[in-house]
Amino acid sequence: MKTYVLTVFDKSGEKLMDDTFEATNDQEAKMLGEERLTKAGYLEHTHRCVSPDAKLILFHR
Repeated sequence: MKTYVLTVFDKSGEKLMDDTFEATNDQEAKMLGEERLTKAGYLEHTHRCVSPDAKLILFHR
């Protein structure tokens, strides 16, 4: 399992969420990240999900 970091920002740049979670691969991490964003109501906020090797998995501006 790899550890991924999901971060959400508001328009002023304030960090609204800084969460870590584990997934077996990048595709699973993308799916899990989108689920977490949807549940928290942050899908339309600026967000990013980064893999342990700094690969950008999800991004929305």
